Amino acid sequence: MQAIDIIAKKRDGGELSQEEIEFFIQAYTQGSIPDYQTAAWLMAIYLNGMSDQETHDLTMAMAHSGDILDLQDITPIAVDKHSTGGVGDKVSLVVAPLIAACDVPVAKMTGRGLGFSGGTIDKLESIPGYRTDLSEAAFKAQLQQIGIVLTGQTADLAPADRKLYALRDVTATVESLPLIISSIMSKKLAGGAQGIMLDVKVGSGAFMKTLEEADRLANAMVKLGALAGRKVVALISDMDQPLGWAVGNALELREAVNTLHEGGPADFREHCIIIAAEMLLMSGKASDINAALTLALETLASGAAWRKFTQLVKAQGGDVRYVEELERLPQAKLIKPVPAPRSGYLARLNAAEVGNAVVKLGGGREKKGDRIDHSVGVIVHYKVGDLVQKDTPLFTIYANERVQMEAAEERVLAAHTFSDTSVQRRPLFYRRIAS
Repeated sequence: MQAIDIIAKKRDGGELSQEEIEFFIQAYTQGSIPDYQTAAWLMAIYLNGMSDQETHDLTMAMAHSGDILDLQDITPIAVDKHSTGGVGDKVSLVVAPLIAACDVPVAKMTGRGLGFSGGTIDKLESIPGYRTDLSEAAFKAQLQQIGIVLTGQTADLAPADRKLYALRDVTATVESLPLIISSIMSKKLAGGAQGIMLDVKVGSGAFMKTLEEADRLANAMVKLGALAGRKVVALISDMDQPLGWAVGNALELREAVNTLHEGGPADFREHCIIIAAEMLLMSGKASDINAALTLALETLASGAAWRKFTQLVKAQGGDVRYVEELERLPQAKLIKPVPAPRSGYLARLNAAEVGNAVVKLGGGREKKGDRIDHSVGVIVHYKVGDLVQKDTPLFTIYANERVQMEAAEERVLAAHTFSDTSVQRRPLFYRRIAS
């Protein structure tokens, strides 16, 4: 079996066998298939798609490219949460400690940014010393000791996805349904959690642009997880505008910390509470959704979620002073509030364009191996449906280079569309899909 034959078969629209997929994944993981051939294979998948069977086989091959964690000796149920990627999506930073503070263990392997979509690991690395490379043994030990782990993929868990994830980011193959499904679910299956919460984004700032696409993705992942014996719930949520106000690693971390202190933007806080309630219901910690919502709100209000977050930061080597004293976080040299060019109702705020502007500022990667500037980003000041007055600050740019700042200003300004008549506000969620 040769890699070039498998690439050609998929290029020509053929359906790959389980053996061909397993061969390719194993060989790439071991380094015998180079990046340039794998990039061609990814593009062939992007252009021609995969059948349900191919997607299932790819997911399982990636999950089994390394170890599969068994957490049953630690807890009867651990839960995990995953977002399909969005702009301003720092939900895990609030929800994971909130759930763990309710005595439900959270075992989460998370990722870096993909394209305009920010990554939880990049945000956490705004904290000096925070380790995102825990070994399998350290992962399990920390889960047992404090009930929460928030780390990148270990060398032993789903190593194929770790390599493919970085390559997809720089080969324009991110927005592929089978590649998204296999990436997410291989990590979830390898991570060992018995309950999986999926936050499936739809809109301009998501990889799924239509509700139909998001519905297909959510149903496919729920079905795949159920076949693997896991409890899976998916919520399809809006990503036609940034979630919260902040977009950019340290800025988003700051917003998450404020939310853990019962501050933060109203839309972001409500989103976190609803996701947390679903996870509490899934775990059996609450008997119905109303009880779950009450428990989530009470846990946030009590400060228990915040204390669990600081416990997590300490456990993974982070300097907790950076979350207790937010002025210590990375600070951009240039801060510019940009005034609204006109009065009117905000009719649209293109989330993808805001995310792309942050990437151009240095807050994301344009090629594999790029260093992230944690200090840069954008804070938007209005949501769709808000009435904006001319010359009031529309958004604020945080940059370290003037040329980049000016380019970002132009891009984010163009992402705002106004109306003279009132505009309906966007919903947070569209539908729920469960196994």
